[in-house]
Amino acid sequence: MTQRNWIAVASAEHARRGRDHRPLGFMQVGHGKHAPLKRVAAGDRVVYYSPATVFGGTDKLQSFVSIGVVQPGEPYEFDMGDGFVPWRRDVAYTAGQEAPIAPLIERLAFIESPRQWGYKFRFGMFDVTDADMKLIARAMKADPKTLAL
Repeated sequence: MTQRNWIAVASAEHARRGRDHRPLGFMQVGHGKHAPLKRVAAGDRVVYYSPATVFGGTDKLQSFVSIGVVQPGEPYEFDMGDGFVPWRRDVAYTAGQEAPIAPLIERLAFIESPRQWGYKFRFGMFDVTDADMKLIARAMKADPKTLAL
């Protein structure tokens, strides 16, 4: 089966929480929805784009903040307390630097109109080409071997 590449959207605070979780990182999308995570398979690559630093923030971070490979296993529920039980998938994140999207806008194939570049991110999670994932990984200085790119 072919590896797919996903861009997930979350605040940097939330994306970093998933990236830095030990012993293994995780991903959540759509405020913990199950359905999007069923589309993701082990071996797929995922990169998080963060429009802002905190949920609902207005700081316009507009950066890719984490990148990794989805691990084997099905989506699972995790009790975060106060009645919030989101769905997650395990992800092995690779080392990399956060990278702003602005220098990449003209080169990313999934951006159909540079003037309206943010439109696609409204979907919360979407797939992209290998070329786009490689471009993002290079911008983040992520190890291409770890990502099998």
